[in-house]
Amino acid sequence: MDKIVKNILKSIENEGYEAYIVGGFVRDFLLGKETYDVDICTNALPKEIVSIFPLNQNANGYGGFNFKIKKYNIDITTYRKELKYQGRNPIEIEYVSNLFEDIERRDFTINSLCMDKNGNIIDLLKGKEDLKNKVVRSIGNVNKKFSEDPLRILRAIRFACVLDFTIEKSTYDALIKNKNKVKNLSSDRIKEELCKILSSVNFQKGLSLLEETGIKDELNITYSEIKYVSDILGMWAQINTPTITFSKTEKENIAKIKQIVKKGEINNFDLFNNGLYVCQVAGEILGIDKHVISNSFKKIPIKSMKDIEITGKDVINLLQIEPSKMVSEIMNDIKIQILNGNLKNKKSDIIKYLMGR
Repeated sequence: MDKIVKNILKSIENEGYEAYIVGGFVRDFLLGKETYDVDICTNALPKEIVSIFPLNQNANGYGGFNFKIKKYNIDITTYRKELKYQGRNPIEIEYVSNLFEDIERRDFTINSLCMDKNGNIIDLLKGKEDLKNKVVRSIGNVNKKFSEDPLRILRAIRFACVLDFTIEKSTYDALIKNKNKVKNLSSDRIKEELCKILSSVNFQKGLSLLEETGIKDELNITYSEIKYVSDILGMWAQINTPTITFSKTEKENIAKIKQIVKKGEINNFDLFNNGLYVCQVAGEILGIDKHVISNSFKKIPIKSMKDIEITGKDVINLLQIEPSKMVSEIMNDIKIQILNGNLKNKKSDIIKYLMGR
């Protein structure tokens, strides 16, 4: 355990309170994975946490605080249980003094493991056994858990996919029973979980689970054959997800990637119109070596209209015409001729071409 994290636990304990790292950090530590998101639970109340760490923390809304120390994102929260939900958000909580009660409110046994300042593992719900057996198992009443927070449905599939675990039968059955609840999730939450699934080299397992459980249809996801690529937009470009919201730039790039993939090749016009990034992502889907695409991009004579050795103003003066749409059409024709290799990007050659039109 890093000294930074250990000192945070010590600082809380030195004031007479309990403190443990809980959840994903402990799970990943036991799996030999490195992570910098650290969730700490304690019986110290929020006002007592603030007195221990006199920083400008951000309240997380659930009786705790978030702050960053070097590479670590720290989240310290008071033991609690959730009494009432609105949507998937707990709107009524109760602070408790017992670690077990806090652990019981969590989603899966593999995320229930705790670690003290000395690195000792506290396993109250047989999480180590499920971790060893590679099983995703819900804590407590699984139907209630999924009703309280439907995001847990997608998280179960995500963990099974990313960790290459199986989903325990009663948890799996509850996925199917509660599948319609995922439609109540926000587009951003759905997108976040699907991004994690699609970013995994084991993404096919995640997609298979979404299909088997019927969640794929609930989310209106369709696709045919998908090739794993390292860029997430390249993955999204191979899937139809009308209910997912993308930024304007993401939408544009996904559309460009789809267009190139549908065409099945990358030429000078693709490189000029879409840029290196989009072409390399599309190229990875098409199985074209990225170095080949990079070299082709370096060799194209112009990479933007500004690179053309003549301007619209020059065209107006040379041809003695009025500023009009015709000027843009002429400049576009020059661009096409240069990219096709029919015209060198030299001012003298372009002038000769224009005067001979």
